[in-house]
Amino acid sequence: MDFDAVLIAPRRAASVAAGHWQDRTINDYLAACVRDRPDATALTALSIEREDVTRFTWRELARMADRVAVGLSRLGIVAGDVVSCQLPNGWHLSVLYLACARLGAVLNPVMPIFRERELSFMLAHAQSKVVVVPKAFRGFDHAQMLRGLRDALPALRHVVVMDGDGDDSFEALLSGPAWEDHADAAAILLRSCPGPDDVTQLIYTSGTTGEPKGVMHSANTLFSNIVAYAGRLRLTCDDVVLMASPMAHQTGFMYGLMMPVMLGAHAVLQDIWDPARAAALIRDEGVTFTMGSTPFLTDLARVVAESGVPVPSLRIFLCAGAPIPGALVEQARQALGAKIVSAWGMTENGAVTTTLPEDSDERASTTDGRPLPGVAIRVVDGTGAEVPAGATGRLLVRACSNFGGYLKRPQLNGTDADGWFDTGDLARLNADGYLRIAGRSKDVIIRGGENIPVLEVETLLYRHPAVAQVAIVAYPDARLGERACAFVVPRAGQSIDLAGMVDWLKQQKMALQYIPEKLVVRDALPATPAGKIQKFRLREMLLGDAG
Repeated sequence: MDFDAVLIAPRRAASVAAGHWQDRTINDYLAACVRDRPDATALTALSIEREDVTRFTWRELARMADRVAVGLSRLGIVAGDVVSCQLPNGWHLSVLYLACARLGAVLNPVMPIFRERELSFMLAHAQSKVVVVPKAFRGFDHAQMLRGLRDALPALRHVVVMDGDGDDSFEALLSGPAWEDHADAAAILLRSCPGPDDVTQLIYTSGTTGEPKGVMHSANTLFSNIVAYAGRLRLTCDDVVLMASPMAHQTGFMYGLMMPVMLGAHAVLQDIWDPARAAALIRDEGVTFTMGSTPFLTDLARVVAESGVPVPSLRIFLCAGAPIPGALVEQARQALGAKIVSAWGMTENGAVTTTLPEDSDERASTTDGRPLPGVAIRVVDGTGAEVPAGATGRLLVRACSNFGGYLKRPQLNGTDADGWFDTGDLARLNADGYLRIAGRSKDVIIRGGENIPVLEVETLLYRHPAVAQVAIVAYPDARLGERACAFVVPRAGQSIDLAGMVDWLKQQKMALQYIPEKLVVRDALPATPAGKIQKFRLREMLLGDAG
């Protein structure tokens, strides 16, 4: 694969000179952990579905990474190849990334919720050589799905099945044999160590153009963010990090997989969100830090309050993905005893802004924080001129952690010659330099931290024989932040109901989380004289109904 990460080289000199790019890869950080704390606990992975717990010391984790790396090389993986995985949070995902980094291969994590429609595009676009999936997860047969896609993916050489029972299992091919003891293992592991500017991660965003975009990151772009993030939150090797947010999202990948290795800190992974089990993990493992979207905070605060059993070790809960209601900050602070930190970021940048641990609780509910070190932001009007404090405009970001570009789509990179990236979001800055996201110019709904690609869902619904016109908009939800509502004008003589719409989208192999949860049938939709649907009026209708 030739990666067109054209945004990296132009800012290298300045980023290194400023100290933001330290030219260290995950291999360097893992080696330091093995050197300095070989027998300390590195990773604890709870699988709620399998009802087991797996633990690794740093020495054991590095050895397993070597083993899986040599196993991947036996499957033909070399530097620059893409290895995709559709895995829940767990040690397999962490080890797979560390193994890819040994070889200079690129890991492409994809969400377990994705089905044939999303995967067929992503795996073909990435030219994935190997894909690793669970035999089954949450009642769905991932192995069968991938086998059904193979004929349409000519670049795909192997489907590897976690917890499989055949010759294609993760255990048989990668983690079982002591590959690291083979005579050629050392040569394989030293052959193609990646450089800090090589693409190391490819992760897809749910776009507004109907197709996801592949975001390319290097070790320098990722770690420049992680180092600043951990520094602001005062995280060290003594912290214990719980990650229950999906590691196939940038949140889980950067701060649940990479950050603990950078710090030499103990990572605790949870595969299925269960707030009671999370509370127990926090107590049992001495978790000091966790993060997630608003529903995670809501649920954890509720179960701790209802149980009456405290989580005294928890110091910080960082909440991102949607604004945090003021009442929730107060409730969570009281229930958890932890500082609630708000943040905003993107797959393309990692965290861009956070509140500070010393900030008032009010700031966590009224702002999305201030820029991290190495990050600059501007709020501009339609001409590109900066707007006054308190005024709303387009949000531009220039960061050491800015991505390398969109794979095979440099025309969409949205970054000007001076390095300013157009986020597609609307925002305002207060006089103290704190950001507040005010809306999205991109037509995306964020449901529980998961982006819903509205245009893609609308396109599928337009194919429904009963649909003449459709528009999907967000409506507020206390737990998930937003849910999706479909406004539909039926064809003459036809009818559609919510159950029929859901069944149709399921038949199109749409991810369940993308399917609208409300349907409003109307004779006509509000539109401009040019015929463009006025979605703001649809949102007003929903708010009016709620009131």
